[in-house]
Amino acid sequence: MNPKVKKVLTIGTVVIVLVFACTIFFKFYFVFGDGVKAGELNYFVHKGYIFKTYEGKIIQSGFRSQTTGTIQSYEFPFSVEDKTVADSLMRCSGKMVELHYKEYLGVLPWRGVNNYVVDKIVSVKNP
Repeated sequence: MNPKVKKVLTIGTVVIVLVFACTIFFKFYFVFGDGVKAGELNYFVHKGYIFKTYEGKIIQSGFRSQTTGTIQSYEFPFSVEDKTVADSLMRCSGKMVELHYKEYLGVLPWRGVNNYVVDKIVSVKNP
């Protein structure tokens, strides 16, 4: 094989592998955003067929709509990787919680089924 063709193929392969690796990193491991959400912990479960993950949902307090006059509530679904955080949340059902989360662009099956992954509990209050 011609050395120039071999060099072009090697460089092309390295570029393709780097682009693929960067895509995987940004899709699944790059923290797109983080913040704190507060609300009443609606449920928190440990579930899954192959990968058992911790999943939960908080209900955020609503506000009165100016057009319809109704109160709206928002749900915040999340996953938890850390077992100690998960054990603490298992005992907080029905309580007002503030949770710090990280937002990822993609979902990994062993991390949970949501893009939002809670990494710490900021505060817990009785309703």
